[in-house]
Amino acid sequence: MIGNLYLIPTTLGDVAPLEVLPISVKILIEKIDIYIVESEKSARRFIKLICPSKSQSSLKLFTLNKFTSSSDFSKYLQPCFEGSSVGLLSDAGCPAIADPGSEIVKLAHEINIKTIPIAGPSSILLAMMSSGMNGQNFAFNGYLPIEKNERKYKIKHLEKRSKDEKQAQIFIETPYRNDSVLKDLCKFLKITTKVCVACDINLSTEYIMTKKVGDWKCNKMRFNKRPTIFIIEAVQ
Repeated sequence: MIGNLYLIPTTLGDVAPLEVLPISVKILIEKIDIYIVESEKSARRFIKLICPSKSQSSLKLFTLNKFTSSSDFSKYLQPCFEGSSVGLLSDAGCPAIADPGSEIVKLAHEINIKTIPIAGPSSILLAMMSSGMNGQNFAFNGYLPIEKNERKYKIKHLEKRSKDEKQAQIFIETPYRNDSVLKDLCKFLKITTKVCVACDINLSTEYIMTKKVGDWKCNKMRFNKRPTIFIIEAVQ
């Protein structure tokens, strides 16, 4: 029999796993010994937290990140054809969502390996749920450009798209750029446009707030080096 590819969620930070994950994650971790992971260190730590009795020496981990060659992908899924199921783990949250694991899932479909998603926390969806913005029509846009003029154009483009399509626009940023991003949003967006900042989701330091740009300009909060989701929505 061919093994399955299980898409196993992890926590969004330093929190007890079974406070935010279903018991099915623990059951799978107990059974599966082969994993495709974003980083070996974080994967081993997560597995130890959720299943302390599992032997670390029994684990076989394949690393999947931006440096991994696509020629390795088939090798990573080969255990499925040998009858073993494989788990796909992200560093945080749901695998294959804003995560390199999507390439493995794509290949699994092409070679007829069954993919099984397990429910878990997605910072993107949790931010959208708690933003008060349009949950019927929204789009995830990845990262903004780094170059100043390109970033300005992208911010204005997302605002126009939000207004034209009545669509909330979601994006993320490298944590150390969070404060500069919020500053640029306040600089380039209209003062009536709404901005949600969702920071440290699921953690004890969680902060989620939606305000108009005019109000954010007076805000003294700092979000540097904290995992953050940004959402903007233009006033119709």
